[in-house]
Amino acid sequence: MSAIRGWIPAGGGLRDDAWAGRHRLLTLLLAATVPLLTAFGVFRHALATDWLLTILAVLSCVVAAVSLRPRRLPSMFVALGFTIACAGFVTMCNGLTEAHFSYFIAVAALALYRDWTPFGMFLLATTTQHAIFGVTHGDHTYDHHSALVHPWMWAFLHGAAVLLAAGFQVIGWRLTENEERRAEEDLNESNAQLTVAFDETPVPMAMIAPDGVVLRSNEAYRDWLGLTGGLPTGFTVADVPITPLDTDAEPLFDLLLRSAEPITVTRRFRRHSDGATIWIEVHSTALHDREGRLRLIFVHCLDVTSNRRHAEELRHQVRHDSLTGLLSRAGFEQDLAALLAGHHGPACLLYLDVDRFKTINDGSGHGAGDEVLRTLASRLSATVPDGALVARPGGDEFVVALPGALESGSDVAEALVSAFAEPMDIAGSRMQVAVSIGLTVARGAGQAEEAVLAADTAMYAAKRSGGSRVEVFNDEMRVSVRRRVVAEARLREALAGDTIETLPVWFQPVVSTADRRIVGAEALVRMRTPEGEILAPGHFIAAAEETGLVVALGEHVLRRALAHLMEWGDALGYVSVNVSPRQLAEPGFVPMVAELLAGYPDLDPSRLVLEITETALLSSAVDVQDRLRMIKALGMRIALDDFGTGYSSLTWLQSVPADVVKLDRSFVAGLATDPRKSSIISAVLWLARSLGMSVTAEGVEEEEDWNTLRSADCPAVQGYYISKPLPATEFEAFLMSSVTAAAA
Repeated sequence: MSAIRGWIPAGGGLRDDAWAGRHRLLTLLLAATVPLLTAFGVFRHALATDWLLTILAVLSCVVAAVSLRPRRLPSMFVALGFTIACAGFVTMCNGLTEAHFSYFIAVAALALYRDWTPFGMFLLATTTQHAIFGVTHGDHTYDHHSALVHPWMWAFLHGAAVLLAAGFQVIGWRLTENEERRAEEDLNESNAQLTVAFDETPVPMAMIAPDGVVLRSNEAYRDWLGLTGGLPTGFTVADVPITPLDTDAEPLFDLLLRSAEPITVTRRFRRHSDGATIWIEVHSTALHDREGRLRLIFVHCLDVTSNRRHAEELRHQVRHDSLTGLLSRAGFEQDLAALLAGHHGPACLLYLDVDRFKTINDGSGHGAGDEVLRTLASRLSATVPDGALVARPGGDEFVVALPGALESGSDVAEALVSAFAEPMDIAGSRMQVAVSIGLTVARGAGQAEEAVLAADTAMYAAKRSGGSRVEVFNDEMRVSVRRRVVAEARLREALAGDTIETLPVWFQPVVSTADRRIVGAEALVRMRTPEGEILAPGHFIAAAEETGLVVALGEHVLRRALAHLMEWGDALGYVSVNVSPRQLAEPGFVPMVAELLAGYPDLDPSRLVLEITETALLSSAVDVQDRLRMIKALGMRIALDDFGTGYSSLTWLQSVPADVVKLDRSFVAGLATDPRKSSIISAVLWLARSLGMSVTAEGVEEEEDWNTLRSADCPAVQGYYISKPLPATEFEAFLMSSVTAAAA
């Protein structure tokens, strides 16, 4: 029995609204049989007593179906009405077989109820009608003689046919119930998953109706609003206890209603509970029905206040110098462009640099240097007018921008020179500093970068004039600036191209005074312009130093020098490469050189000589001794270039682990006719030999100087007397001829 019950539909599973719709349809169909039967009776001339009784009975069932409650009683009258309508139709047709098809139509129609009560009543009434009227009024029930002779048999056959038709309806009904049950189970599972995902997530989420009513919310949303007891009935977005602060923006809910696509909006609000300002990031997705009507809006809200504050702190750090609190270079450049764009008149730029600041750092320590910079920043801010832009681009440099003509800028500059000259108490001692200031005037946002460069140039002019003064940028300086700008642009273009072609490395031979044999070469970079012109380093090295491009340029020269050194093999003893102060200060310089050497495992590192000037040793902010020790540890040699031009050359001979001393050309030129120079060079040669160093004389251009150096036992020389710098191919030919001559 349980197995049979498993195949029988349960019935009665329709929702009230679905049942009401179907009942209304079937009632209308039943009522429609009245005019249809009447029209058929007129057509068949059969408006007799059978027609009248059928019409009255059907109308009675229609009235009952409309007026009675609840479900089953009105549906039973609909089933009874269909039975009467079918029976009346058969009677009006005098039992015509085809008229019995109406029963099958009624069976299918009543199956729409999916309820056993009206369905079973129709089957029972139909079977009873065939059995009773088939025997008592056979001529009105069946239209053939066999049915009149054997009415029970034909009543059984007709009833069985109706039951079979009903059976297939029941099977379809059952299959539909199975599908609905599976769909409901899937829906319940999906709802359960949604409930877990929605209710248990820590992110505040809500579903909002188009009229603003919050249909559903999770616990995180209610906790976020401080409504732990749940949302009250009819709670809307207008009841959310926060007030928008971005009053100029479109109301947030209006924006969510208007957007058909998912959107993310971040707005600022004031929380009612404590008055705090918070930032909320709202992610919204609108759900529409098939007709495109908005059903609900799904939102989840993230409190991003801490993220915004962190971002603001980062922006402040980017825009401001951490040591002094003044604007950083980036912040100043941004605000300067805005100042020049929004100010119709001229604006003055003052570029300041503390004179001999390195002495303070070396003598009193970096802590004292930092305290000096903070004190100077305070004086600077207190001296300039309100509304001026004040920045520390880096190091001991400051820059000021303020609206006004040159006269106002000059007054401020002089006031700053006086303010900076006032002694200050630093680390328990009195210190006095001076400042050099460059001044220029700019108009329009497009001149921002050029104006800063001009003020910087004027500042260096003030330093060269002795410091503690103000220099105004002039046309002569402008030419210098333009040259620097052009040189920088050329250099950047060359570095971005095929550097072997755009930045060829030439070589000047270094020869032994004993036999004129080439023992080494100095690598010297040149620049080839797009027009094919070859430029000497003087056209671009200064720009490379100022912009930091010398780092990439120096690496290129090192790569080419090593490649040629390997190409020429044992024919060339060594190649020397100049190292600038900027390169030496780079943390990655020594690792870069080590990586280059690792690419030539068969090369003796001592064949690479790095030339370092006394200027590099004096101006470098890093620990030079550590860098030089690391260079020596790699096996390379160090040459002290331009020896004799610094302040304490003899001291450097003792403190720098140099292998080669290169005498500056100022000592070599006219050596043969100047006994004092000869004495100095003899002393240097003796001192270098005693320290285990070799000596190379640079700038030898006259035969007399060559002979004097050879007589003084100077080991090696280079200069135009031997050869000017040559392209790699020409140098190779010169080298090979030297090797051949030596072999002969």
